[in-house]
Amino acid sequence: MALAKLGVVVLDCPDPQALAAFYAEVLGGTPTVESDGEDRWIDLRVPGGPALAFQAAPGYVPPRWPSPEHSQQFHLDLDVEDLDAAEKGVLALGATVLDAEDRERSFRVYADPAGHPFCLCAS
Repeated sequence: MALAKLGVVVLDCPDPQALAAFYAEVLGGTPTVESDGEDRWIDLRVPGGPALAFQAAPGYVPPRWPSPEHSQQFHLDLDVEDLDAAEKGVLALGATVLDAEDRERSFRVYADPAGHPFCLCAS
């Protein structure tokens, strides 16, 4: 028996509203400002998936990938039907390529606009 149920995955970032908008375009859903009204916490209910939240982090330093000295901490795997189309879309939204040279591989690695690594994975 589980002791808990996953409520939300929270990403620290310098601009929660901008990062929530990026992921809303990638995954769907509508960002919602929570409680204090100062845009320090934004929720994104993802259709058919777990919720994401974005929290303002003063002095935020993005993870580095790959870097044994600076852990990436975590990353998101996003399943897509067409890697090329999804890559074009996330790059247009402000993602950057971290590792996508091997076009035969079933995944490609990017960073979101705040520097969090994520993978587009062929489904």
